[in-house]
Amino acid sequence: MSLFRLDASILPATSASHALADIVEAEWTTAHPDSVVTRRDVARDPVPATAWADAVTGGFVDETQRSESQVAARALATSFADELIGAEALLFAVPLYNYGVSQHFKTWFDLAYTDSRIDPTGTALQGKPATLVTVLGGNYAPGTPKEGWDHSTAWLRRVLEDVWGLDLRVVQRPFTLVGVNPALDAFADIARELKESAEDAARTHGRDVAASRGSAA
Repeated sequence: MSLFRLDASILPATSASHALADIVEAEWTTAHPDSVVTRRDVARDPVPATAWADAVTGGFVDETQRSESQVAARALATSFADELIGAEALLFAVPLYNYGVSQHFKTWFDLAYTDSRIDPTGTALQGKPATLVTVLGGNYAPGTPKEGWDHSTAWLRRVLEDVWGLDLRVVQRPFTLVGVNPALDAFADIARELKESAEDAARTHGRDVAASRGSAA
C-alpha cells in the first residue's frame, strides 16, 4: 500500500497547505500504518524550467540522436509517471500564487504529462483516488469583491479530474492571509470558520480515500 504526496508551498514551515495535507496523510497512515509514503516537494526541489521543452523535442528524434538534456528530461518524466502510477492514492498540496497555479506544480505537471502512459491517450491513472488541497490567501467566492480571480483551482481540477481521470476530492481553505495582512483583520471570525471547515474536510476526505483502498488488517 502506498501514498504519493506532492507539496508546492514555497514556505513549508508556515504552510497552510502543508498543514491540511498532513491531516489527510494522517488519516491515510492511520488506516494503513505500514503504507509507504512517497514525497515530492516541487518547491524545495524544483523541476528545471527547460525540462519540458527538452522532453517534448526529444520525442521528435530517434533515441540515439537525443542530446544529454533530452535524455535526462525524458528519464525524469518517466520517474514522475512511475511515482503516480505506482501509488495506491495521490495527495496534492498546491497553494494559489498571484491568482494562478503554482509555477512549480505547473512545471512538474507539464513534464509528467509527456510520459505516454499518462498523456492525452493514456489511462493509467483513471479512477485512482486522489485529494487536492489548495489554499487561497484571500477569498474569491461568489459575491466577494475578487470573485473569479482564482485562476488555479479550476485548472487543477481540469487536469487532475478530466485529463488524468482521477477520483478527486478537493479541500480548499480561503483567507489564509487573515492574521498576516492587517487589511484583512476584519475577517478573522470568518477565516477561523473556514479553517475549521477545511480541516474537517481534510479529515473526511482522508478517511474516504483510505477506505477506498481497504483497511488495515
